[in-house]
Amino acid sequence: MSTAPLLWQPSAQQRAQTNLARYVEQLNTDRGTSFSIDDYEQLWRWSVDDLEGFWRSIWDQFEVLADGDPTTVLTTHTMPGAEWFPGTRLNLAEHVFRGRADDRVAIVEAGELRELREITWGELSALTARIAGGLRNLGVGEGDRVVAYLPNALEAMAALLATASLGAVWSSCSPDFGAGSVVDRFSQIEPKVLLAVDGYRYGGRDFSRMDVVAQLEAAMPTLEHVVLLPYLDANATPDALQRGMSWADLLERGEGVPLEFNRVPFSSPLWVLYSSGTTGLPKAIVQGQGGILLELLKTLHLQVDAREGDRVFWFTTTGWMMWNFLAGVLLTDASIVLYDGNPGTPTLDRLWDLAAEAGITTFGTSASFISSCQKARVRPAAGRDLSRLRAIGSTGSPLSPEGFRWVYDELASDLWLFSTSGGSDVCTAFVGGVPVLPVHEGELQCRALGAKVESFDEDGLPLIGEVGELVLTEPLPSMPLGLWNDPDGSRLRDAYFDMYPGIWRHGDWIRITERGSAIIYGRSDSTINRGGVRMGTAEIYRVVLALDAVVDALVVDVPQDEGDSWMPLFLVLAEGAELDEELIAELRARIREECSPRHVPSDVFVVPKVPRTISGKVVEVPVKRILMGEAADAVVSRESLADPSALDWFEQLARDRSA
Repeated sequence: MSTAPLLWQPSAQQRAQTNLARYVEQLNTDRGTSFSIDDYEQLWRWSVDDLEGFWRSIWDQFEVLADGDPTTVLTTHTMPGAEWFPGTRLNLAEHVFRGRADDRVAIVEAGELRELREITWGELSALTARIAGGLRNLGVGEGDRVVAYLPNALEAMAALLATASLGAVWSSCSPDFGAGSVVDRFSQIEPKVLLAVDGYRYGGRDFSRMDVVAQLEAAMPTLEHVVLLPYLDANATPDALQRGMSWADLLERGEGVPLEFNRVPFSSPLWVLYSSGTTGLPKAIVQGQGGILLELLKTLHLQVDAREGDRVFWFTTTGWMMWNFLAGVLLTDASIVLYDGNPGTPTLDRLWDLAAEAGITTFGTSASFISSCQKARVRPAAGRDLSRLRAIGSTGSPLSPEGFRWVYDELASDLWLFSTSGGSDVCTAFVGGVPVLPVHEGELQCRALGAKVESFDEDGLPLIGEVGELVLTEPLPSMPLGLWNDPDGSRLRDAYFDMYPGIWRHGDWIRITERGSAIIYGRSDSTINRGGVRMGTAEIYRVVLALDAVVDALVVDVPQDEGDSWMPLFLVLAEGAELDEELIAELRARIREECSPRHVPSDVFVVPKVPRTISGKVVEVPVKRILMGEAADAVVSRESLADPSALDWFEQLARDRSA
């Protein structure tokens, strides 16, 4: 039995006020059941053992608007291949805007380029209508792809909703992504329209993206229009673009057009998210209108407990699934808070200032941000009014026990801290928080309703109290419809179902405790998530190996006890080349520009050889685990390596670091 210290326990009154309590009450009334919020485990077990009953209850509880008969919930439990609510038609954006009072606040936004301001539902609806009308005027219709190279600002959120209202397909990247990374993503889905920004400000520095936008236009021949949003420079124009038009022109084309909603089949694509490109091009993950709608209705109401009067914030960019997740809060009665910029500028107090200024009730961030605040001795509650704050959410990487303690020491003892784990693959957290359970140090409170999460050993046997592979043994509505350009589904099966046929393997290490909570031990694959930006090692290698001086490379992200991480880059250099300051500077600059600023390596080393398997695959996860202090023979079979002695250098480095 886990003995992790108890940090928080909701009172009976707090539990009774939750959305989950209302859901359970309605469930018992409608179905004659006797569930109780005092027994979450029983409710979870029913939700995964009776998928059809559970997801139909979500449909009914939140009064999904649809054409067609929702009687058939699920055609098969086989994965992949499960089809949800066949024959129904709906539109996610219609649910966002239904029943909204024009004078209520929908969005609060701020950033390094914008002062804090509130946007009402009336203003959001009007802007969304004009963008949708403009896109329709440009020929965008059902199934067409609209891609966005935009900051985390009002315009991006409205453009997402406008695209969804048409039944078109959305995809976005953050402006701090380099041209190569953006093209690798967007070009796969052959977009019709690109919405792009002229530049952005980060850490007090201005970054023009006009050259990058021109490169994107040139690299994607399917583009018919490039719409330029003047964000950094109010006078920026699209004159240098061959297919360019101004943001004002787009809005003018949609002037006076009412906001309408094209109901599309439940399994129509809503947006495309991307994997990190670990073994090549990023996977283009297609997610559906209906599946995402149901999952976000469930998660944001019942797990996150977003309610009327709440203001929900999550620090993210448009290149991370948490931005899409935050957009889903608009399906609830809460408002969302957007911030565009560096969370550490001018100091790490900036986001805590925002929490006070914007009246944030749920403050979503990353484990690394909490660790940074802890190291910098930030005092969030000192000198600012955080009285409205009732919940802290953490994701991106496992939150350390020290991070848990810091939140309760520095903020408030009566605060709900929920650490979550999920992924872009499903655009949700299937292990995380719920407001009716206690919080124990270092633990995620529960498995999410409707998500049959298990911990499997190598033989596919379930584990309790031991670390294993995180798997889902039943389908989830927000699982991908497929991967783009994967007509036979082979890439999808290889990505998620190769280890345990018919079982979704997510790529995380997990331990499920005897009381149903969970501990995540990081990725079991080689995805690197830094500062909310997920990047595959293959993307970094493409940039590094473009240098003549580099003949081979390996990069890993090693978690540290403090909750932060150390990201070393290991190089094999060409004969005669030296790792001097000039080469290091060039490496850092290229990675910053072509990948992301967050993936600039912590240290750079020269190694005699990069460990590879006999088939030539770089052995990243074993190297990472060796640098975490594990014995080499326990993490990799030397017989599987082309040159077993290649591990010797890394073993010595691990010994030196632990000395």
